[in-house]
Amino acid sequence: MTGETTGEVLKRLAGLHPRSIDLSLDRIERLLAALGHPHEKLPPVVHVAGTNGKGSVCAFLKAMCEAAGERVHLYTSPHLVRFNERIELFGQPVDDARLLDALKRVEAANGGQSITFFEATTAAALLLFSETPADRLILEVGLGGRWDATNVIARPELTVITPVSLDHQDYLGDSLGGIAGEKAGILKPGIPAIIGPQEGEALDAIERQAFRLSAPMTLHGRDWRCWSEQGRIVFEEESLVWDLPAPALIGGHQVDNAGIAIAAARALGLGEEEVRAGLSAVRWPARLQHLTRGRLAELVEGGGGELWVDGGHNPAAGEALARAMADLEARRSMPLVLVCGFSASKDAHAYLKHFTDLARWVIAVEFDTGREPSKSVAEVQAAGRAADIMCDTGITLTAAIGRALTITRPAPRILVCGSLYLAGQLLAEIEGVTPERTPG
Repeated sequence: MTGETTGEVLKRLAGLHPRSIDLSLDRIERLLAALGHPHEKLPPVVHVAGTNGKGSVCAFLKAMCEAAGERVHLYTSPHLVRFNERIELFGQPVDDARLLDALKRVEAANGGQSITFFEATTAAALLLFSETPADRLILEVGLGGRWDATNVIARPELTVITPVSLDHQDYLGDSLGGIAGEKAGILKPGIPAIIGPQEGEALDAIERQAFRLSAPMTLHGRDWRCWSEQGRIVFEEESLVWDLPAPALIGGHQVDNAGIAIAAARALGLGEEEVRAGLSAVRWPARLQHLTRGRLAELVEGGGGELWVDGGHNPAAGEALARAMADLEARRSMPLVLVCGFSASKDAHAYLKHFTDLARWVIAVEFDTGREPSKSVAEVQAAGRAADIMCDTGITLTAAIGRALTITRPAPRILVCGSLYLAGQLLAEIEGVTPERTPG
């Protein structure tokens, strides 16, 4: 079809399966076979799973590999503003023309058969990665691990599992051990694995799978540690200690993420200088990001406040974010106001309870850009009140930020949080564009 857009093809692909999530490998393996098995023609792959910190670990590792002079591809999801963000070729989102061509070839090869949106678009990404020579591909799992569409890679160079916590229980189960077992589905026979900090039940499940597959593990706490010290970080192995600059990504949880990435970089043969440069160069939007440009940021700063955004959306992310905001409060005291929206399936109270005695107000908002509906403002307000935080609401995100700016004196530190989709909406408004809505 002459003149069609990537959005039109994405919309057609989204209509090929009645559910946005249906975990399986059968459909994508069929499609990849029809495309000539592009997943077997990739650069060396680092496959990353986990509940929290996957994207940040990928960003850290990418920056370290690039500091070593490598050409790096990156696959992440979901996107914040434009779908193209999910597929990075040599550090840049794929351009519209190449993306459109890949999507159309995927659509033709699929022949109208049932396939989920994420499976089809992952196939398009793998096609692009296979046709663009690079030194490395960093591949982030979409959901879970065992049955995720990215788990078609039979022999990655390295696997990584970031901290596992409760999330997506509808698809992965409601026990920490069960969820960790699903994440550990990316482990492969004989392939080295970097394992980040884990709770006991999760670590037990991961270790059982690694033992079954004879996958050698490098474990946090046993083989390496990473911690903050006097404004810097220290990475330690049995016979190695590196004194390194603090990561460019803010928050104590990013020290943990940096440590995982450093352990992975070590496994890939990178040295201290590449790690040092990557820690300083890393960029990853909507991960405790201080916004200083654009109309909304200028409005807040003009009123004496600060505007921050974070896309974490589960209880563990809420806990890590609250610790980071407490650190900011200790450095410069300002009233904290949360502008919050959550996807319908998320536990807003379990997230917000970490902000009791820290946040002055919750301003509840809704969004319509996610793969599932958002919670109503009434639900978010109820969760905020249950956490003993005063609540209000905003009709729009812009109105909520305006309300947050005037609700306290002195001027507040405003944190837009609770959902990557809400974070993407804010970044889109900063850029003056409309975020691309997709079902997966």
